Amino acid sequence: MTNNKDAFKYYLQLEKKYSPHTINAYLTDIGFFESFNKNQFNEENIEGVNYSQIRTWIVSLVDDNLSNVSVNRKIASLKAFYKFLLKTKQIEVSPLIKHKALKTPKTLQIPFSEKEVAEVLSQIQNPEGFEAIRDKLIIDLFYTTGVRRTELIHLKNNNVNTFNNTIKVLGKRNKERILPVLPIIVKQLILYFHERARLENVTDIDYFFLTKKGLKLNDSFVYRLINSYFSKVSEKVKKSPHILRHTFATHLLNNGADLNSVKELLGHSSLASTQIYTHSSLSELKKIYEVAHPRNQK
Repeated sequence: MTNNKDAFKYYLQLEKKYSPHTINAYLTDIGFFESFNKNQFNEENIEGVNYSQIRTWIVSLVDDNLSNVSVNRKIASLKAFYKFLLKTKQIEVSPLIKHKALKTPKTLQIPFSEKEVAEVLSQIQNPEGFEAIRDKLIIDLFYTTGVRRTELIHLKNNNVNTFNNTIKVLGKRNKERILPVLPIIVKQLILYFHERARLENVTDIDYFFLTKKGLKLNDSFVYRLINSYFSKVSEKVKKSPHILRHTFATHLLNNGADLNSVKELLGHSSLASTQIYTHSSLSELKKIYEVAHPRNQK
């Protein structure tokens, strides 16, 4: 089992290009099931388990008052592992082939308002020093390009083109996409380039965004950065990079962008993924509808 877990880890690192945090979560979940299987069924390996064994684990997790969301995440880790075993021809059928995820309540993710974004940016309107310049650029890139957190973290220097006003990011399933960058953001990119060049002892030299110690950013660093700035102006429960990506899409739709264009910018594989953002635009659509429809003019 150890060899398979190690091979799976390298697969997630090299082929899937997952973050260390994500990889650790996958391996931890698999380890929990491995321990459960050993204690419950006295089996060392989990490669040959059947669905009833996994189902017993699911029941035990629910009995331990784990939320359906948490249970689904653990099963998703197992499913990825068995998918890897299928790919490497170590098993012929995944024990989770017919598994259906537990039902979870849909949570409404509320985007920031245009006012809230403007207030945050006004606080760092004229940034001075490496960290302030970097922080403002990160917030602006999230808001003006809709990049995912991991895409921003893994942005490379040679994928930032200030001549063509574009950046190239590596999205899910290793799909590359080129995103337009506003002229006002290009100025910030150039300013940051100059400040970055002054850093000493840069370790992760290929990565565009760095800490002041010259290291690549990580997931928690970027989350804390966004949460810190937006906590000053917003009382919304969630204040994360994903909400800022959500805000990007919602504000585009509110201002007349078509769904297909937003889909391409976000890097979604289907319109169904993009349509989750349309509910946030309903209030804006209602205003337009009430003003524009002739029946409301009487």
